[in-house]
Amino acid sequence: IQLVESGGGMVQAGGSLRLSCSASAYRSSINLMGWYRQAPGKQRDLVATITSGGSLNYADSVKGRFTISRDGTKNTVYLQMNSLKPEDTAVYYCNADHFRRYWGQGTQVTVSS
Repeated sequence: IQLVESGGGMVQAGGSLRLSCSASAYRSSINLMGWYRQAPGKQRDLVATITSGGSLNYADSVKGRFTISRDGTKNTVYLQMNSLKPEDTAVYYCNADHFRRYWGQGTQVTVSS
């Protein structure tokens, strides 16, 4: 499974960004897709996941600000990030969990204060 990410960038605190990740070349529905992030010097942490059935899971730090959604027919997952904070600055990685874990190349999100 190849994951192609887009949508990172730089924004001021309080702003919004939308990340996209596509595995459209994979024909079957992927079990679980989501987003993780890794700030400099820190471990990679879960941000949000969504199953093929639509079950959602969010990190406490992003609840109420981030929304994950999915186009199952295209194996594409989105992360709408609102009310961004400087502590959201990180490289965001798309993840697909389908018998094994797959990772995207990562996209930088920088939030300035």
